[in-house]
Parts: sequence; structure tokens; C-alpha cells
Amino acid sequence: MSSPTTTTTRRRRLNLNIHWNGAKPLPFLICITLGLIIRFAVPKPHAVTHKAWSLLSIFITTIAGLILSPLPVGAWAFVCLTVTVVTKTLTFAAAFSAFTNEVIWLIVASIFFSKGFTKTGLGDRIAMLFVRWLGKSTLGLSYGLVLGEAAISPAMPSSTARAGGIFLPIIKSLALGVDSKPNDASARKLGAYLVQTQNQCCNSSSALFLTAAAQNLLCIKLAESLGVKVQNRWVTWLKASSLPALVSVLATPIILYKIYPPQLKATPEAPAMAKQKLEQMGPIKRDEWVLMVTMLLTVSLWIAGEALNMASVIAAMIGLSMLLLFGVLKWDDCLSEKQAWDTLAWFGVLVGMATQLTVLGVVPWMSKCVANFLTSLSVNSFGAFSILQISYFFIHYLFASQTAHVGALYSAFLAMQLASKVPPLLATLALGYNTNLFGALTHYSSGQAAVYYGAGYVELRDVFILGISMALINIVIWSLIGAGWWKILGLY
Repeated sequence: MSSPTTTTTRRRRLNLNIHWNGAKPLPFLICITLGLIIRFAVPKPHAVTHKAWSLLSIFITTIAGLILSPLPVGAWAFVCLTVTVVTKTLTFAAAFSAFTNEVIWLIVASIFFSKGFTKTGLGDRIAMLFVRWLGKSTLGLSYGLVLGEAAISPAMPSSTARAGGIFLPIIKSLALGVDSKPNDASARKLGAYLVQTQNQCCNSSSALFLTAAAQNLLCIKLAESLGVKVQNRWVTWLKASSLPALVSVLATPIILYKIYPPQLKATPEAPAMAKQKLEQMGPIKRDEWVLMVTMLLTVSLWIAGEALNMASVIAAMIGLSMLLLFGVLKWDDCLSEKQAWDTLAWFGVLVGMATQLTVLGVVPWMSKCVANFLTSLSVNSFGAFSILQISYFFIHYLFASQTAHVGALYSAFLAMQLASKVPPLLATLALGYNTNLFGALTHYSSGQAAVYYGAGYVELRDVFILGISMALINIVIWSLIGAGWWKILGLY
């Protein structure tokens, strides 16, 4: 007969061997409780149907899960989508309607292009060429890296992939080469400045091109679901973003050079290191040539899409097919790209729910309420535009993902501005640009911010101080230069 001590020991061992691998209990309970409170405790407005109110509660539960992560993003989105079908809030066809949306498949195809840049080494080669040309001084080195990212951004629509796959490894090599080490006093010698400059400039690089960030494409799709027509998307986006984005990209390294200066001012070793790296890479290889030609063709088709009556997703499909036919990408490369398939899953859910919220009248009702409130305060359309844009920007302190922010708030904030008589295209594009510009507010604001902070070169206190400082500077740049440029373009 076993003793009480032995029994207790066995129980402890049994408890230690039990591991819960499902949803995280506390985030799960918070998300579910929030949805139930909205559905059953908050009075339903008379203007909203029961089905619409149910969908709103499920949508808010979904967004809460994207922030608190009781499950991986794609898994949580699928669970919430299942709830909409089981509760008959949406039909199966309505719930999955967004999965045939061309914008979502354009995002997926573009992520595969990113794989091509990292697999062939073309991204590294382009970055090293800029370092070799401009890297004799710390400021020049920063410009080389920043311009290198801007050059590849239209064909590599993930700031996280650009940061983690290409530019952070290069910055680490350059910094360690002059004994600038992470988590050390020497970080300010070179590494901290390069990391922070790249992180801040990435926002404007992502805002410059429609295909430079996945959230840009999502913004356009959500705007179109609200009835905003964007002609020749790629060109329209670039025309409006070009001047303020380029000014921001060119000004940011100098501004940070003054307010967050590196201890090392000259970097004569950098061009030599880049030259050595290029020599190790050898001449441009066949796959790199194919990728360059393919991306030039794809971008050309994006630009000329309206004249050719060709949708952007068709151009992307042609480009991806060429990469597959020439063997630059294997189908296994596409199958193994988890980010693309995960994006397809949860973007499809978000777009589908957001679209149905508009169809069922929730978004128009919310926007009308806010517009009436602003009107009661005698706020004109310009005032409404300013208040809503700034609110949309700084609410991002509550979000750990740009795409989650778009999914949660973009449609509502755009609808409010439309109801306040803000010119539709101006409101659509300005919100889209803001979605990129708040990407470096904190260390959790975006994927690239997390990657750069994780390198260990910038202290958390500096991340927040520089984040708000550069955010205010970018707001001034985009407000003044953007406003004048958009007036010339006739956006308002």
C-alpha cells in the first residue's frame, strides 16, 4: 500500500505532465466576454437589425483576438468565422465570399515575390550596391540602406520580410565590423542610428507604393466596399504619395542624425565590405536576371493596368507564373510560405466581415452618428478630416499590428469622413498612408518595428521617444507638403 507522501508525489508529477496546448485561457475569456457583453448587455440601436448586431459582436471578438492572441491569427479568425455560420449570422456563401477577392490573392502573390528576392539573393545584391556607392560616411551609409529598401519595396510587400530577411543582417554586419554591439554602450556608435533610421524610413517606403505593404491593398479593398472608386489604383496611389513620401525618406536620416546622432561619423570600411560581399556573390546569376525582368514586367503591367484593362491581380499572376515556369520559384517554395496562406485565411475573414457589416448597415449607422455629432459641434469637413485622421493615427498605440488596425477601424473611420463630406479619394488615401506612418510609434507597432527592436541596439525608452518625435515630424511633413501636392492633383 502506497504512503500518502508517494500518492502526493504522483499527483504532482501527473499535474506537471499535463500541458494545455489549446487557446490561451485568459485572452480567450476576455475576447469571448467582450463579444457577449456587446451582444446581450449593450442595448441594440433601433436602426440596427439583430443579425447586424450579432455580427458586430463577433467582429469585435475577432479583432480582440487579433490583439490578445488566444490562438494564432489565422486560427482565431477561422474559429470566429465558424461562429458566424453556426449561429446563422451569415450564410456559408456570405462568410466565405471574400476568399475569392482579387486584392487578397494579389497580396498572396506579392508575398511569393518576396520569397524570390530572398531566395535568389537579389535583395541583398541591391542593398549592397547602394552601400558601396554611398557608404563612406555614416549618413551616406544610412541613405544607401534607405534608398535600397525603397528600390525593392514595390516588389516586396512585407516590411517585416525586408527588415528581417535583408536589411537587419546587413546592419548587424556593418555595426559589428566597427565594434558596435547590441545591448552594450557601444550600440550608439553606429548600430542604434542605422537601426532607428531604417525603422523610421520604412514607414514612408511602405507608403510610397501600393504594393510595398499588404495593408495598403487591404485599405483599397475596404474603401471600394464602401463605394469609393479608385481608378488605376497603383498609379493613383503613387502619384499622391510620391512627393511627401520622398521628402520624408530624404529628411528622416538627417533629422535622426541631429537628434539621435551616431558616435561614428565616417565608415570607410562599409564600401569595402559591400564590395567584398558582392565579389563573394559573383556576377548576376540567371535566376536574378529572370526575377528582375519579371518584376519590371509586373510593375509595368500594374502601372498600365487601366489602359490594358488588366486587373492588378492578373499582372501578379503572370509574374508568378513566369517565376514558376523558369524555376526561380518552386511550387514547394510557395507551399512553404506560411505567411502567405495565413494572410489569405485571416484577411479573407476580416474583409468578409467588414463588407457584411457595411451591407447590413452597421458601418453606415456608426458613421452617421459620428458625422451628426461633429456637425452639432459646427465642425466642417476639413475639421472632421483632421480630427478623424489624427485619432486614427494615435489609436495605434492600442494595436500590435497594422493590418489588425486596418481591419478594426479603417472602414469605420473612412465611413465617418464620407458622411462628413470629406472628398472620398482624399479620405481613402490619407488613411492608407497613415496606416504605414504609425508603424514605428512603438516596438510593437508593426512587424518591422519588432524585428528592429529585437536586434538589441535601441533602448526601449528611446524607441518611445523617437517614435512619437518622428511621428509628429511625419505628420507635419505629410500635412504641409501632402496638402499642397494633393491640391495640385485635385484630390480636394
